[in-house]
Amino acid sequence: MTARGGSRRLVAFDWGGVILRHCRSWREGCAAAGLTAHDEVLTEAHAARRRSLTRDFQRGLIDERAFLAGLHDANDGRYTLEELARIHDAWLLDEYEGVRDVIERLVATPGVETALLSNTNAAHWRRHLPGPGGREADYPTAGLLRHRHASHLLGLAKPDEAIYRAFERATGFSGPAIVYFDDLAENLESPMRLGWTCVHVDHEGDTAAQIRASLRSLGVPA
Repeated sequence: MTARGGSRRLVAFDWGGVILRHCRSWREGCAAAGLTAHDEVLTEAHAARRRSLTRDFQRGLIDERAFLAGLHDANDGRYTLEELARIHDAWLLDEYEGVRDVIERLVATPGVETALLSNTNAAHWRRHLPGPGGREADYPTAGLLRHRHASHLLGLAKPDEAIYRAFERATGFSGPAIVYFDDLAENLESPMRLGWTCVHVDHEGDTAAQIRASLRSLGVPA
């Protein structure tokens, strides 16, 4: 596998569903925050409004305050802004067991670089970083990766092909030099057309074991 400027490999990961477990529905998010999922806001129409706001937040088109205000309206005012912030905070659950060990081994492997490419937002993104006063990151594993790129920082989001091309420009890797893991099949279609080696991860299974097995099959020590 080759990249511009040398014969290196870039092993890149999605965050949620690969490294980090997260909620997948409004009902799950409310439960994680210890709040009631009101039946009247569980309709497809309400879900569509929440998805639209999430996409704008993930692209950096709105800030956290506007996002929460939009959620307040999208949920017909059934939740306070404080409750909505709790739900959004609780949306991120825990890191998958064993993934940190896989990434630590990759980071120490000669000829291999690591990366993150995530559809996320500013509020969630800062939680993989150390905070003020030496506060430890809530989810530190992603911080071990060398190249870290997020949709809200790039102004682009998966599955749009433009974000994968922006990622290539930012990392200096392209085509088959990139091995990419994502839990959403639709997020693998564009990078596959660009020649990336793509692996679909089952977020309900042992993601670390899936990553190890795929890397071994590609000749990458993990």
